[in-house]
Amino acid sequence: MSYEHGRAALDLDMPPRVPRTEYSAESHWDLVSAVTGIDVGPFSGDEIKNTAQRRFIRAWDYDFIWSVLISGGEFGESRSRMGHGVYAQAGVDFDGDTSRLIDDPEDVYGFDFDGVLGIAEKDVLTERFDTHYRGNVSAAPDAVNMTGVYITCMSGLIDLLGWDMLLLSAGTDPRRFGEFTDRYANWIERYFIALAESAAPVVMIHDDIVWTEGAFIHPDWYRKYIFPNYSRLFGHLNRAGKKIMFTSDGDYTEFIDDIAGCGVNGFALEPLTDLAYIAERYKTTHSFIGNADTNVLLRGSREDIYSEVQRCMDIGKKCPGFFMAVGNHIPSNTPVDNALYYNETYEKLSRR
Repeated sequence: MSYEHGRAALDLDMPPRVPRTEYSAESHWDLVSAVTGIDVGPFSGDEIKNTAQRRFIRAWDYDFIWSVLISGGEFGESRSRMGHGVYAQAGVDFDGDTSRLIDDPEDVYGFDFDGVLGIAEKDVLTERFDTHYRGNVSAAPDAVNMTGVYITCMSGLIDLLGWDMLLLSAGTDPRRFGEFTDRYANWIERYFIALAESAAPVVMIHDDIVWTEGAFIHPDWYRKYIFPNYSRLFGHLNRAGKKIMFTSDGDYTEFIDDIAGCGVNGFALEPLTDLAYIAERYKTTHSFIGNADTNVLLRGSREDIYSEVQRCMDIGKKCPGFFMAVGNHIPSNTPVDNALYYNETYEKLSRR
């Protein structure tokens, strides 16, 4: 676990080994127990969970801790509910609550963001970001930490409207939906202004702009209404000297160049996004994190797991800003032996 290695990769200063991070592995309690020797599970107390997670993160040499602060909770009760399927161990994250905030596209186009969601004070937001960042540093002082925004643009609209109303509104009148998107960007901009004034040198910007197969609205629409707003929002962070890491689920290969042009410094990606394209085009200019496929850990043999790690290393190892990770999480149903072998393989192949 090394802040120096993680920061070197972000600065494109080739560290002696490929640094790494992971997602959700530290909440795979059977794996955490196997690695740390601590008897911990989904119903353990917070103190033992926190202790076990910190030991696990150190044992697995996380050099970078993915973290954001601002999520759909900023909307209070003014948001749609899409429920949540079982992901966490013992199904503790299941949520059967589904409801819709808005029932008519006309009400979407006329939505009053400031009136309904309120106007947050910049100084209050900056202090929240600083508190979150300091807490992360305290929890993992030997890794690169951050704070950030989850509901940057499209993810904010998903949280507000739910998928059905979002797609209906976008398809019914793309121009008016675009103007609605512009107004959302105006509302969220104060968060970016506050984030720019925070103490965090590295920030995570998340936005799920695509599905598994790519864009779900015509790409021209993104280039008219999403990326110009990104440039404006990210500009506050660029001028403050922040390192901006960008995350989206799904396959956002077709938009890599657009996003790079908006001023980000790095990409976090699932296996669907083309790692080789990023390595070829942005090897000397950007960091990137990924992108082993969790399905290989779930169902593959040891040979399959080794080959998947080798694939990522063959692409990324020659790039100074590459971080290794399982790009779409290590969930709690991953066989413990497979996860342990994945880590063993990473350790074997990580040295440059």
